[in-house]
Amino acid sequence: MNKIAFDLSVLLEKNQYKSKIVSSKNLSLLIKKIQDYYYKGFIEENFFKERLSWIKKDLLENHQDAKSIIIVAVPRPQTTATFIFKGSIKTLIIPPTYSGYEQIEEKIESLIKKTLERQNYSIKKAVIPLKILATRSGLAEYGKNNICYVSGMGSFLQLVAFYSNLPSEEPLQKPKMMGICTGCNLCHKVCPTKAISSKRFLLYAERCLTYHNEKKGEIPFPDWIEKKWHNCIVGCMYCQKICPENQKFRNWFGLGEIFSEKETIALLAKSDVNDLESSTLDKLKRLNLADYIDSLSRNLNVFFSQ
Repeated sequence: MNKIAFDLSVLLEKNQYKSKIVSSKNLSLLIKKIQDYYYKGFIEENFFKERLSWIKKDLLENHQDAKSIIIVAVPRPQTTATFIFKGSIKTLIIPPTYSGYEQIEEKIESLIKKTLERQNYSIKKAVIPLKILATRSGLAEYGKNNICYVSGMGSFLQLVAFYSNLPSEEPLQKPKMMGICTGCNLCHKVCPTKAISSKRFLLYAERCLTYHNEKKGEIPFPDWIEKKWHNCIVGCMYCQKICPENQKFRNWFGLGEIFSEKETIALLAKSDVNDLESSTLDKLKRLNLADYIDSLSRNLNVFFSQ
C-alpha cells in the first residue's frame, strides 16, 4: 500500500470507518461470478433481471479510467418509524442499511475527496454489488445468511464505494465465511420464508422478505408469505437479530420518526410523493423511505391488518 492510500485508511479509521483499497483490474470477475451463478440456475431469473442485469453495463461504462476502488464500511444503527392509526400505534423497525443512506454517502465522498484532491487524485461513485466487493476485498466476511459482516460492526453497517485513479496493486480475494458460522444454524432456523437453506450457501434471494417488500406497491405479496412474518416496514431483521455476531448491536437504535394519524392515513392511501405534506416527506427522506413511497401503503396495511 502506498503512503497516500495508507494515510487515507488511517483517516477513515479515526472516523470509526473501516476501508480497503484494491486494484480495479479484476472487477470483471465480479460480473463473471454473478453470471455464473445465474447460468447455473442458482439465481432465479426474475430476481436476476430485476436486481442484477444492470451490473455488466455499469461496470463497463464507469470504471474504464479507474486504477483502484475504495470500499468503506460505516457503522449504522437500526431506526424506527412509529405510525398512529385509529387508536393503534405501530413502531416498526427500519434495518441499518436504510436511514441516512445518501447523507452517509455524501459524507464519505467529501472526506475522501478532500484527502485525495490534495494529491491530484479523484474519485467517482461506484454503483456495483457492494456486498460482493466488500467480501472480495477482504474488508468483510459472509455470514450463512449471505449478509456481509465487518469486524467490530457486525452487520450493522452501510457500504460505500468509489472508483479512483489512485494506483493500487491490491488484488481481489476469495470471499470467506465467518468462523462463528461453523456449526451455527440460527439464521437458517429463524428465517420464516426458508430463504436461508441448509442445502446450499447461496441465499434463495427470491424468497427473501426484503426482496418482496421492496417491490413496487402494486405488486401484492405472494400468498405463501404469511402476515405474521413481516417484521420491518421495509427490509427484514430476522437473521441479523438472531446472529451471535450482532449481540452487541441488536438493541442499537438511532433517532426515529413519528407519523401522526393524518400522515399515516395519507401513507396508507397510496399517496404520491407530490401529494404529501412537506413535513411528512422530510421524515421519509430522513429515514430513506421516500424512494419506497409506492411500497409503503402495501407494507403498512399488512401491519394494521394483523
